Amino acid sequence: MRLIVVVPTYNERQNLAELVARTLAAAPEARIVVVDDSSPDGTAAEAQRLAEGGAPLTVISRPKKAGLAGAYCAGFDWATNQDCELVAQLDADLSHDPAELPRLVAAGADLTLGSRYVPGGGVSGWANHRRALSRFGAAYARRCLGLPQRDLTGGFKVWRREALQAVLQTPPRADGYAFQVEMTWRAVRLGLSVVELPIHFTERQAGASKMSPRIAAEAAWLVPALPWLT
Repeated sequence: MRLIVVVPTYNERQNLAELVARTLAAAPEARIVVVDDSSPDGTAAEAQRLAEGGAPLTVISRPKKAGLAGAYCAGFDWATNQDCELVAQLDADLSHDPAELPRLVAAGADLTLGSRYVPGGGVSGWANHRRALSRFGAAYARRCLGLPQRDLTGGFKVWRREALQAVLQTPPRADGYAFQVEMTWRAVRLGLSVVELPIHFTERQAGASKMSPRIAAEAAWLVPALPWLT
C-alpha cells in the first residue's frame, strides 16, 4: 500500500458511501481506515457493509465516543504499522474534497497541509460569523506559536509515515480540534518539512457538526501552552 487514509467517524452513515467512492476514485491505490466511536446511527455497520462489498476498507470500532485525538491516534497506530509510504487524514463529512488528495500526495513533504487560507484556497457554505471565527482560530494559533502556516486548524493532511511516527513518539495532549494544531506544531519543532497547498472547504450536506464549547475552550488554553507542554 502506498497510501492509507484515516477517517474518524461519529454519526456519519449518510456520508460514508460517497466518501469512500470519491476517495477511491481519486486515489485507487489507497486503503481507507474508518475509526468509529460507536455511532448510534450505524456508521460502523455501514463501513463493514462497504468492506464486505469489496472496498479496501478497514473498520476500527471504539467502545464509546472518546475524543477526536484518540480516534485519530487509533487509526494512526494501525496505519503506521503497515507497509505504506503515506498516511492521510480527512473529515468524514465531505467538507474535504477527496479529489484534492493527489495534489497533497504529490507534494513530497513530511507533512502537507490542505489549507483554506493560502492563495487559491477557500470556504463555501459558511455564514460570515463562522468564517470569521475560523480565521480567528487559525490566526490565534499562528500568533501564539509563532508559526508561518496559515491554516493550523484544518484536518486535511498527508503525512510521510516515518514523520508521523516521529511526531507520535509521545501521546498528544489535546483531545478535540486543538489536536490538529498540536500535531503540526510538533512536526515543525522536530524540523520536519511542512508544506501548505490550497484546498476548497465545503460545509457538510448531511449530519451535524461535532464542534462544542468544551472543544473550543480546550483549544483556547492549550494552544498557547503547547511550547511548555510538548
